[in-house]
Amino acid sequence: MAASPLKILAISGSLRKSSFNSAALETAAEIAGEKAEFIFANLAGIPLYDQDLRDLGVPEAVAALQQQVLEADAILFSTPEYNYSVSGVLKNAIDWLSRVDPQPFADKPVAVMSASMSAFGGARAQYDLRRTLIYLNAHFVNRPEVMISFAHKKFDESGKLTDADTRTFIGNLVQSLEQWTRRITE
Repeated sequence: MAASPLKILAISGSLRKSSFNSAALETAAEIAGEKAEFIFANLAGIPLYDQDLRDLGVPEAVAALQQQVLEADAILFSTPEYNYSVSGVLKNAIDWLSRVDPQPFADKPVAVMSASMSAFGGARAQYDLRRTLIYLNAHFVNRPEVMISFAHKKFDESGKLTDADTRTFIGNLVQSLEQWTRRITE
């Protein structure tokens, strides 16, 4: 009997319309096909974290993201690297979610990839994201590591991945996330 499709929440750390990280997540969804249902989070409406605002309640956009994380079987992040770390928009969303109850990242299977125009492919951002989410008790796929360097040369103008090796790496990560999720949740 075939396993039911996983529900994977795809979270891009970039708001840019033509984001390489969002395109990488689209590629992951395409590769997964019927093995997974990808839901794409939208971080655009999340206000800057402010404890005074939090004291008034949880903003609607934060509550919606919290629900998406809670309902997902697994999370796949793709983050750009800004100044050797994760983007402010992604860190802000995580900060909000770390202060809601229930905290949705606890015991959640997670994988991360990154895309950057640099030679490092966002490696430093990935390690910062891992460090942050380990504190929140997320359970990471450790390998393969997918760091898409020189991303501007690997995606075309429409956001389609054109590099076969990168496509293979993303496919391996999606497969590892599926296996890891089934292993720790069944």
